[in-house]
Amino acid sequence: MKLVSFLSNAPQVEQIIKGLTLTRSLMVSSLLIGEPFTGKKSLVESIFPHAPAVDAGDTAALSHALAQHDELLIYHFESLLDLPRYDFGNKRIIAVADIVKSTGEMEEKFAFIYRMPPLRERPEDITLLVSHFSAQIREELMISTAQEMHHSKLDLSDNIKSLKASIYRELVTADLDREELEALIYRYLYTRIEGNNAYREHLGLLERPMIQAGLDRYRSQLKLSGILGLNRNTLRKKIHEHDLD
Repeated sequence: MKLVSFLSNAPQVEQIIKGLTLTRSLMVSSLLIGEPFTGKKSLVESIFPHAPAVDAGDTAALSHALAQHDELLIYHFESLLDLPRYDFGNKRIIAVADIVKSTGEMEEKFAFIYRMPPLRERPEDITLLVSHFSAQIREELMISTAQEMHHSKLDLSDNIKSLKASIYRELVTADLDREELEALIYRYLYTRIEGNNAYREHLGLLERPMIQAGLDRYRSQLKLSGILGLNRNTLRKKIHEHDLD
C-alpha cells in the first residue's frame, strides 16, 4: 500500500492532526468536514495508512465494510442517507464529508468532529504548497529555470485543485517565447475572427495585458506613457476603456 504524505504548516491543521493521531488507539469515531479539495482525504490517509476505505454513496459496500472491519475510512459521508441505521459502536470510524446538513445526528454518531479550514484561511499552507507544486510541475514540464510566481494570479476558489491548476498556467505561460505566444494567440483568434469590426474587437487582446503589465511594473502612468509612446491622455483613456482603473 502506498503511504500518503500530507503537507501543512497551518496551526489549525496541526490541531486536527494531533486529535486524529490520538484516536489511533481508541475505538471511537471521528468526522472531518470541510470544503472540497482542502486535503481532507490525504490527511486521514496519512494518519491511517492501512485502514480500508469505502464510499458512503455505495450503501451495500458500506454495510459490508462495517460488518467486516473495526477500523474504516468513509469518504463522501455527506451522501449517506438514513444515518441512524448504521452502527458505529466499538469501531474506529474516520469519516470525511464536504457538507454536513444536520450536526445533531452527527454528534450522536461521532465522538470528535473536526473542521478542515479552506486554503484561503491557511496562508502558511499556500506558501508551502506553491513551493511544492512549483517544483513538481517544473520537473514534469522540464522547465529548468526557476520562474517568479505571482501570488495575485493564484486561484484559491476550489482550494488545492484550483491552486495547482493556476500554478500550471503561470509556469507554462512564463516559459513561453514570442513564437509560442504568437501560436497561442493564433489558435485563439482562428475561430473568433468574424463580423464587421473584428480588428477593433480583438485589439484589446494585446492592449489590455500590455497596459496592465506596464502599470504593474512601473507603477507610474507618466513613465508608462513614455515607454509606450502614448501621450498621457491617450493612456488614461485606454486604461478606462479596458477597465484597469
